[in-house]
Amino acid sequence: MAAVTELDPLEVARSLFRDQPAGFPYENFDLEELILPEDDDMGIRSDEDEEEEEELETETGFGSVIVVDCLPVVPEDKHEKLANVLKKIYSQIGNVREGGIFMPKDANNMSKGFAFVEFFSPQEAQAARAQTDGYKLDKNHTFKVSMFDDFDRYAKVPDVYAAPEIKEYSAAENLHSWMLDKLSRDQFAIKYGDEVVVMWNDGRRFRSEEAYKRTYWTESFVQWSPMGNYLATMHRQGVAVWGGPSFQRLARYSHQNVQLIEFSPAEKYLMTYSSIEPTNPREKVQVALNVFDTRSGKKLRIFAGNMEDYAIGSSAGPGGALRWPIFKWAGGLEDKYFARLAKGAIKIYETPEMTQLDKKDLKLEGVQDFEWSPAEPLLAAYTQEVGDRPANITLYRIPERTNVRSKQLFNVSDVKIFWHPQGDYLAVKVDRFTKTKKSTYTGFELFSIREKDIPMDVLELPNKSDKVLSFAWEPKGHRFALVHGDSARPSVSFYSMKDDKGKLGVKHLGER
Repeated sequence: MAAVTELDPLEVARSLFRDQPAGFPYENFDLEELILPEDDDMGIRSDEDEEEEEELETETGFGSVIVVDCLPVVPEDKHEKLANVLKKIYSQIGNVREGGIFMPKDANNMSKGFAFVEFFSPQEAQAARAQTDGYKLDKNHTFKVSMFDDFDRYAKVPDVYAAPEIKEYSAAENLHSWMLDKLSRDQFAIKYGDEVVVMWNDGRRFRSEEAYKRTYWTESFVQWSPMGNYLATMHRQGVAVWGGPSFQRLARYSHQNVQLIEFSPAEKYLMTYSSIEPTNPREKVQVALNVFDTRSGKKLRIFAGNMEDYAIGSSAGPGGALRWPIFKWAGGLEDKYFARLAKGAIKIYETPEMTQLDKKDLKLEGVQDFEWSPAEPLLAAYTQEVGDRPANITLYRIPERTNVRSKQLFNVSDVKIFWHPQGDYLAVKVDRFTKTKKSTYTGFELFSIREKDIPMDVLELPNKSDKVLSFAWEPKGHRFALVHGDSARPSVSFYSMKDDKGKLGVKHLGER
C-alpha cells in the first residue's frame, strides 16, 4: 500500500466530499475528544466481549469509505471504464454514493492502481471490505481492500513492541455432548416472538424438556447444521454459530443483510446468501453468495451477479425468483464438490480451492435439474425434451465426468429426482403427457446404483389417473412409499426394490 501513503488524506477527503464547508475536513479538530459507539456485536451479548479490544466504527469520520488496491494501472481514456467496473461490483453489495468512486492519477494521467469507494453507511463499507478483499478481477489483479479509517489506526501503532497478555487456556465445550444424553434424546429448537428455546425431545415418553433458552438470540430464524453440531442465528451483519451444552458462540461470519444459509453435509463449509433490490427499475436484482470455512470463519469464495443468471431451471421460482439452495453439495463426508445450474451447463466447484473443476462447465444442453447422491460424488442430471430430441436422465461420476448410465424419456411434462438416503437407489418421478396432450400421468424410473451396470425398473400405478402427491424412501433399506389419489382422501402404497427371494424387482407390498 506504499502508493496510498504518498497521498495527503485531507486532499483525498476534499475530493470525495466536494460539497462540504470551507475548512473541511477540520484539520484542527481533536478526534481524541470524541466519544464513539462501541463495536456492533450483531445484537449478541457475549461473556468475552469485555475482554476483546474495542473496535470503533469510525476514527477519522470516513467510516463509509473503502480503499481498493491492486487495480490495473490504466490511461485516462480507460478511467471511466474501470470506474464502471468497480461500480458494478460494489453496487451488488451496497449503495455507492453518486460520484463516490475516486481514482487518483499521476502527472501523466495514469491511474495509480487503487481507488476510493464511498457508500451511504459504514455497515455497507464494512460488508464491501469483507466480501471483496481477495476478489480476483482477472488473473493478474486480486483486490486488496481496506477501510479508509484503517490507515489512521495503523499510524497510531506504537513503535515499541508490547507483548500481548497471555490468556489462561480454557477447554472448549464438547459439541457432541447432546449425543451423550442418557435417554438418547434429540434436540429441537422453537422460535416464538423474541424467544428461542432448545428442547430435549423424549419420543418414548411423548414429552419434551427445556435444555436452553435465550431472548433476542436471532433477528429472523435459527437453523441446525446437518449433523447437529451447530445452531446458527441470523443477524443484519451476518451469521453466528453456537454449540456445546451451554451454547457458546463459536464463530461469526460477516455478510451484510444475510437472508439464507446452507451448511455443507459434513459441516466443513457454510454458504450465505443475500439479494439487493435495485433503486432504478431498469436495473436488475443482484445476489451475493459467500462461502466460509465453518471452523475458522475465513471467507473462501464470493459469488455475485444478476439474479437471472442464477434463476435457471429448477433454481427458478415464480416471477423470476430463486429457489434455495442455489448450490448443491455432493454427498459423503469429504465436502469435496458443490455445483449449480447455468444456461446449458452445470458448474461444478471443488474444495478447498473453491475453483471450478477443470476450469470448465459440464455442458448439458437443456439441463433443468440435478441432484447429488448423498453417499458419493455421483450426479443425476435431467435434460428436457426439445423437438425431436428426447429428454434424458444421466448419471455422471465426478471428477471424471464419466457417463455411467443414461435413460431417454419421451412426452415428458416434468421430472423430479429422489436419491435413496444411502445412495443405493435412485427414483425418477416422470410426469408424461397422454396422447391427446390434455392431461398427464405419472410413472417412476428406478435405478439400482450398487448393482453391475446399474439396472433399471419401471413402475406405473394401476390407475393412471391417480396423481402422485408425495414420494419417500425409508431411511435404511430398500422400500419406498407413494402418497397418491385424491388430495382430500389419498392412499399410501408401499413397495420394495426386491422380491421375496431378495432378487431385484419392484414388488407391491400393500396399500392403505
